[in-house]
Amino acid sequence: MAQWHYADRDRQQHGPVDEAELRRLFRAGDITRDTLIWNPDLPQWQPLGGFANEIGLQETHSPYAPPTAEVLRDDVVVQGGEIVYAGFWKRAAAYFIDSVITGIAGGVLGGLIGGVMGAMLLSGGDMANSGSSLLAIQGVANLIGLILGVAYFAGFHASASMATLGKMAIGIKVVRSNGERISFLRGMGRYFALFVSAITLFIGFFMAGFTERKRALHDMLCDTVVVDKWAYTDRPDLQRRELGTVTVVVLVAAALLTLLMTIGFIALAVMAASGMH
Repeated sequence: MAQWHYADRDRQQHGPVDEAELRRLFRAGDITRDTLIWNPDLPQWQPLGGFANEIGLQETHSPYAPPTAEVLRDDVVVQGGEIVYAGFWKRAAAYFIDSVITGIAGGVLGGLIGGVMGAMLLSGGDMANSGSSLLAIQGVANLIGLILGVAYFAGFHASASMATLGKMAIGIKVVRSNGERISFLRGMGRYFALFVSAITLFIGFFMAGFTERKRALHDMLCDTVVVDKWAYTDRPDLQRRELGTVTVVVLVAAALLTLLMTIGFIALAVMAASGMH
């Protein structure tokens, strides 16, 4: 007789149990036809309803039993399937999108607050301390940028999508090393760990291109992995190893923007040098 494993409503896996126990759980309303089950003969986890005849399910419930409804969750962790990890280029494309979004949002908020603070200083007529006032405005703007970054990255990574807007566009997500959704606090820690990857001459970021499970330094510090959006679900067959059109387009756009900025800086340097002679 086959031995089965099943995932409950809280994403916890149970088993092995025999078919008699599955029938008992089904009659009690503890599991439903949408409950994911698995045994060693199956390539991946599948809904219980697909094995109703094989297991002998009978949808007869006591008239005194309270009505139940299965709440489908998008973050149910399904183990046993193939996992496609997101490499360096997919992550770079997602981060470029996120940088544009947070850069624009931070610029708008910083400009508004800086304008308000500047107007207050001018109305007060305090020009003697203009230098320190400008430093204060810059400090507030930097603080706003930091808070925005934490809220954006930690908030989205801890959400049901487990991905920022950039990662959603690329089709990847951030999870714990066992596939579970990360908490907001872990998301905060991961955001600040990005600075650790940066101060290593960015080697911490490049580690995602050659380490096992494609983990960057901040992933190792925070016990996270970046995977395809269909990883750890009941449809691992939908995962994509190739870069994809969106990733390629974003990488090309980032390369062109970097080239234009480099040319612009060189042109400004040449003009400045010419003006000195």
